[in-house]
Amino acid sequence: MKAQPQLASMIKNQSFDGFLLVRAATQRTSSNGSKYLDMTLCDISGEVNAKMWDGQTPAPAPAQVLRVRGVMLEYNGRPQLRVDKMRPAAEGDDYDMAVLAPCAPEPAGDMMDFILNRADAIVDRELKALVLKRLEEAGDRLLYYPAASKLHHAERSGLLHHTSTMLRTAKAVCEIYPFLDADLLAAGVILHDLCKLDELNADEIGMASDYTREGQLLGHLVMGVAALDRCARELNVRDELKVMLEHMILSHHDLPEYGSPRRPMFPEAEVLHTLDVLDARMFEMRRELAMVKPGGFTERIWSLERKLYRRKEAPVRPESAEESGVE
Repeated sequence: MKAQPQLASMIKNQSFDGFLLVRAATQRTSSNGSKYLDMTLCDISGEVNAKMWDGQTPAPAPAQVLRVRGVMLEYNGRPQLRVDKMRPAAEGDDYDMAVLAPCAPEPAGDMMDFILNRADAIVDRELKALVLKRLEEAGDRLLYYPAASKLHHAERSGLLHHTSTMLRTAKAVCEIYPFLDADLLAAGVILHDLCKLDELNADEIGMASDYTREGQLLGHLVMGVAALDRCARELNVRDELKVMLEHMILSHHDLPEYGSPRRPMFPEAEVLHTLDVLDARMFEMRRELAMVKPGGFTERIWSLERKLYRRKEAPVRPESAEESGVE
């Protein structure tokens, strides 16, 4: 495969000749009446807004691989790729999907094993059976599904990435606050977003093209409560445990404007909400800061309602306990 520059490392006026994935593409009309393509193209390093000023070219479909030639420019301080030529990838083209699709930093199988092992370690038999049943129902789609269409963990295996990271953080939090029910919190983490599998239309590349009908009309919180209620009844799970888990799913967005009709009403539900927000924001901040130079600011990020600053100096990290003076 011919080496091609990664989008995140490209500089102004650098030429690009290679393959990219389409996240979104729309034909638009400029103020002078001419048509152009407004696209979001991506590789594993990130995504970039792209413009093609040839109004005769139809908009490519999401998740399509394109052969692209163009030049990296800037618009309002942000990278923008000017596409001069493009075509759909053809059979026999030499490209590697592994360098095109944004994906989780760990292998999907490893993250799945970590989640299954944590579920299998739950002491309460009814709780364990319920979590394992929901994971079994999720099936192989968990291996590639993203956690969102555009925002946090919108990547291949993003739902596994989000869940496994939250599980690790939950373990640390429970060590600091030992009064928490660690198994109940872990169950809430595993279950809280599982119905994103039915909320989003996603392909095996890990790209979500749209919401399903149920996703639009109900959303993953309501769908998650319904699925949990069904499984709990089939397994004859005791009522209090069932209702607490349902509350954790229903309240993990915290506020009505974000979809939750109830705010968290016990500690494990509050921690679940906090972990969800923390993991989502850290993912978005890391992604956005990777696209600006040290000492610079991002554009205002609508999901975070603010700009971000990227520090100039890298943090000093000890290479070993001996170097840091820790014994």
